[in-house]
Amino acid sequence: MATMSVMSASKSFLYNQNKLILFSIFKHPKPTFSIPSKPSKNLTLFTPTTRCIHSSKQSLETKNQDMGLAQKPNIVNILEERGLLESVTSENLRLVCSSNSSNPMKAYCGFDPTADSLHLGNLIGIIVLSWFQRCGHNAVAVIGGATARVGDPSGKNIERPELDVETLESNTLGIVQTIRTILGRYDQNRNGNPNLMILNNFDWWKEVKLLDFLRDVGRYARVGTMMAKDSVKTRLESEQGLSYTEFTYQLLQGYDFLHLFRNEGINVQIGGSDQWGNITAGTELIRKILQVEGAYGLTFPLLLKSDGTKFGKSEDGAIWLSPSVLSPYKFYQYFFTVPDVDVVRFLKILTFLSLEEIKEVEEGMRKPGYVPNSAQRRLAEEVTRFVHGEEGLQEALKATEALKPGAETKLDWKTIEGIAKDVPSCYLSYDQVLNASVINLSVTTGLFESKSSVRRMLKSGGLYLNNARVSEDKCIEAGDIIDGKILLLSSGKKNKMVVRIS
Repeated sequence: MATMSVMSASKSFLYNQNKLILFSIFKHPKPTFSIPSKPSKNLTLFTPTTRCIHSSKQSLETKNQDMGLAQKPNIVNILEERGLLESVTSENLRLVCSSNSSNPMKAYCGFDPTADSLHLGNLIGIIVLSWFQRCGHNAVAVIGGATARVGDPSGKNIERPELDVETLESNTLGIVQTIRTILGRYDQNRNGNPNLMILNNFDWWKEVKLLDFLRDVGRYARVGTMMAKDSVKTRLESEQGLSYTEFTYQLLQGYDFLHLFRNEGINVQIGGSDQWGNITAGTELIRKILQVEGAYGLTFPLLLKSDGTKFGKSEDGAIWLSPSVLSPYKFYQYFFTVPDVDVVRFLKILTFLSLEEIKEVEEGMRKPGYVPNSAQRRLAEEVTRFVHGEEGLQEALKATEALKPGAETKLDWKTIEGIAKDVPSCYLSYDQVLNASVINLSVTTGLFESKSSVRRMLKSGGLYLNNARVSEDKCIEAGDIIDGKILLLSSGKKNKMVVRIS
């Protein structure tokens, strides 16, 4: 009878009268707990004489969740459902994540400081780390202060430019700040403990000697296996080829995983699909050198543009994550203008909305009366809030509304100045602006190439001064100069020119 009560009442953990009750219905290959021969005063074993538990299953689960004892959501299943899973080195990772173990996983993603800001191509790595956090695991960001001096050949046709020490250190500070700001908002697990760690691999590489590395690590690396990696084969077939320095990168990243597994208890490495070779280099080193299992690799699909190319920092129009490089307004505008064909996919992989909510958005896009860009607006709001916080989102929304041609929102100098670095701008003297015709000013500032093109736009009603539609005979008055410092010319909805008055 007691056994039946146990089977119908709860899971592996119960919390009753301030005591932890442990029992097991099924046999596990590797038991998580061992029962002492003499139960301590803090441990109550479930016996037929145990008093009845009056709480319902739901209330028990709620209490256990508060104690951090409930079964965690399976991170692998979640990533797979949202299109964020490319490959795993072992399906055992899914089984481990399904267990009731109270020990959280530690997952790390590497970021080489090759620029002072991360970009949109790095965002999926941060999002996957955040999913680990939200599922009760620990997120670790490893800054490649050492590996960036070598350069990862993955996904590149030519060797990366060499960076000096000062630049690497400055870039590292910028990236650490970005990661700490974004993931730090979710830096707590169910027990209120921090679950974010940021490390720099230069801290352990600076102590490694070449001969020691070759003896202790290099001897376990098989050249044939290293040559078979896609990143190596692609570069060997290119005109420039592959330097020995780049060839060793996979071994350096592999050693990072070995070091982190052995010294920090980090057991999962994540990365884009182009990192598969580097990740498996690490799992192989752990297996061969430490002769243990339990190290896993997980890759996610790369975020690609509509032309199939990666988002990066060297391409034109890079979407940076740091507000000091790209304003929240410009960041918001990028997602507000993504094509309809991409918006649902982006909602799944770049936001934390439930799949049910996303399905409702998708269905709404097909209904009569759908307001264009409504789905994009939801996407832009969610991603901007995640990267820039609620304050950054409100800044972006305010600028978006204020800079909308025809909007009644009163413009101020601070709002326009905040987006000036993201749109074309020019400097003109006060005398050049005052009493100038809007036609001449539009050509002088470079908004239009000729007066005839300005007149055509005026006839169609598409030329705006400070968001107010203007006519052909309009001349600039002192009251048009916002706070005596700035003007905003707009041609249609997208083409803008900020005129700073010197």
